[in-house]
Parts: sequence; structure tokens; C-alpha cells
Amino acid sequence: MKSYDLVVVGAGSGNMVFTPELTAMRSAIIEPGRFGGTCLNCGCIPSKMLVLAADAARGVIEAQRLGVHAALTKVDWPAIQSRVFGRIDPLHDGGVAYRRSLGIDVYTEAARFTAPKVLQVGDETVTAETIVVAAGARPVIPDIPGLSEVRDRTYTSDTIMRIPQLPESMVVVGGGFIAAEMGHVFQSFGTRVSIVQRGPRLLMAEDAEIGRRFTTLSQERFDLHLSATVASVATGRRGVAVTLADGTVLEAEVLLLATGRTPNTDLLDAAAGGLEVDAHGHLVVDEHQRTNVEGVWSLGDASNHFQLKHMANAEARLVAHNIAHPSSPKALASRLAPHAVFTDPQIGSVGITEEQAVAQGLDHVVATRPYSETAFGWGLEDTTSFAKVIADPATRLILGAHIIGPMAAVLLQPLVQAMFLGQTVDQLAHDVIYLHPALTEVVEQVLLEL
Repeated sequence: MKSYDLVVVGAGSGNMVFTPELTAMRSAIIEPGRFGGTCLNCGCIPSKMLVLAADAARGVIEAQRLGVHAALTKVDWPAIQSRVFGRIDPLHDGGVAYRRSLGIDVYTEAARFTAPKVLQVGDETVTAETIVVAAGARPVIPDIPGLSEVRDRTYTSDTIMRIPQLPESMVVVGGGFIAAEMGHVFQSFGTRVSIVQRGPRLLMAEDAEIGRRFTTLSQERFDLHLSATVASVATGRRGVAVTLADGTVLEAEVLLLATGRTPNTDLLDAAAGGLEVDAHGHLVVDEHQRTNVEGVWSLGDASNHFQLKHMANAEARLVAHNIAHPSSPKALASRLAPHAVFTDPQIGSVGITEEQAVAQGLDHVVATRPYSETAFGWGLEDTTSFAKVIADPATRLILGAHIIGPMAAVLLQPLVQAMFLGQTVDQLAHDVIYLHPALTEVVEQVLLEL
């Protein structure tokens, strides 16, 4: 049995735990996949690089409303993929070599707990005084009859970005972040996209007003099947035949399953490690990221429900501090989790939705403001985008903010900062000068209205 001071399971955000304060510890990292985790290899970064190319392609058509008439003559999928993965793929070997150069042992086989604080890694048995579980999550594969028959034409978010050629048609099962982003990417490149969503609108987790607007706009681009479920799949004339519960049959070359992600704690056999998990399979942690087993910590998708890289990074910094300073542990200043959906139109959101405010019985006021009432919005010829802010009328603090439209993720940031720093609507509306004629004026206007 090999014994360490510190073992980190997972080389996504877990790789950030090795701070200068912990260099004296005899350490190891375990990663059976690729260094960088989901975000770098099959999530945030490659998907946003593809979105950027999709935005450029879609911009050719949308430029007509500005009086610019152009044609999209070619989408070079191999070149697009090469730009993305030609940059990303070499980083794995570099990451492994760098950690080893610092004297950190790197294990490249899967780990599982055999007892509290004891891990089986291939043929090796490893133990440590301190273990950090940052093993991430993986796509959920729904139990659909016939799925094994079309396995060679079925993709998930882990594999769709490496598809060898652009499909002529695609059926997407699911209506969340992945469906919205990958649907945008492939439709922009010329693929006919059908989306099967069990809810009444796309992006059900978003504020309902945002979700309804996005769904309305998506109906112009995609073949939407709302409040629908898949009964079975089979080999079809084009590749895949997807039969819905109402009998509708959708034919496409490929199938994309975008039905969520599940934490990898079951693959680690968390129960054998004595670790408590919640109903969704996430490790239960306290405000300091400690599990119920002394000396075992967790961060990222293995223990939180956000599935957001920036939240995992914040937790990694927190865990590193708390391991180095056990007598003065810290907690995150806030559990607010801002997020963005990089589709078209882009969406940015933080805090509670209007529906949640109502359901929780919170006294609140709401204001919305369209992009079209700003100078930059006029220039964009934008008629559908808007910003929405929810606030507490007593404290005058922001409870939630939701934006749909160009640069939504960037426009959201000053509202995120205000929520973290406790700034009031009055301060933001009256004590800040907003650039003119920048799109940030939509933030100023919605705050003034609020």
C-alpha cells in the first residue's frame, strides 16, 4: 500500500488544489481520463469555441437586417475541429508531465474506494491522510428501447463535438443547456435539428419569461417537439428513427442524448469509502467542503448540483486553503451560482427566478427592459432581447437577474457583482455612470425602472 499526505481524485478543477502552500505534502493525483476534466476536453471550452464559429456562420444570414447581403458558401468542419482540438488535445500530456516534474505521482487508471481513505487504483492500493474527491460527472444515458441498435449513431455531450463529419440531420433528446448550445452549433452549420423536450418549453430551469422567449425564437430554427417523450429508437432510412410517445417518427442521421449528467461517485464506490451521498448521488459536504469522513473533502460536480466550472474552481481554492489552514477554515462568501447558456440568443442568469420568488412567498418587485430601447439595441435592429431584474423592496437588494440577447453573459456580470457585494438597486442605478452608446445601458435602464 502506498501512503500519501494528499491524494486528489480527478484532474479537472481538482488539479487546482496543489497550491504552493501544499508543496511539502507527499502528493498524488488520479485521473483515468484526460487532464483538464470535462470543461477542457468536452465541455465549456471546446463547446464555446464551436459556438463562436456558429455565431460567425449565423451572423452571415442575420447581417441582412443591417443591409449587408452575403452568402455562407462553406463550413469547413475539419478545420473548425482542428482549431478546437488541435489546441486542446496536447494539454493533457503537458499537464501530466508538469505534475510529475513537481514530484507529484500521477495515476492514470480508475480509482475506487475499498475502505474509508483507502483507494484501489489499478493494481495499486493507495491511502492518504487527506483525500479530495473531484471526480466530476458523466452524461446520463436514458433507458430507451432500441438504443443499443443505434449505438454507432448515438452521441452525448462527451462525444458529439468530435463527430467525424457534419450530419445532414440530428435529433436531440433533451431541452436544457446542452440541447440549446449544440442545437445552435449544428443548425448554424446547416444540420436540420429536431429537439424532443419533455417539458412545455426549452430551458425549464430558467426564469419562465426567458424560457418562453427562447422557445418562441427556437421554433423558427428547430423542429421542436414539446411535452414529448421518446418511446423507442431504431435503425431508420437516414440512420436513426426516433418514435415519440404520440406515434410521431423522426428520421435523422444521428441522435444526441442531452438528458443531463450524473456524478461519478458510484464509479468510485463512495459507500465503501464510508461517504454519505444525497438522493442524486452527490457527496454530502459542509460549508467548508468536508465530507462526513474525517480528512476527505470534495468539490465540483461530485458534490454540488451546479455543474459549473467557475463554481468548481471557487471550491478548489477553498479546499486548498482549508487543507493548509485546518484551524481557520473558510466557506464560500456566497452560494450564488451565476450561469450562462451560450446559444443564440445568449442567456445569462443569477439568483432566483420570478416563479421562485412567488413560490417562496418573497415580497419582490420586477422590472424588464428591452434591448430595443437602448442606442446599441437600435443599431442591432434587435426586437426580441431583454433584461429582467428582481429585487427586495425593503432591502432594495437584487434577488435575481436574467438576460436574453447578445452579450448576455457579459451584461450580467455587474449585477452579479452587486449581489455579491451587497450593493442596492439605487446605488447601481444612480451612482454609476454607464458608457454611451454601449449595450450596458440596458442594465442601467432596467435598474432605473426597478
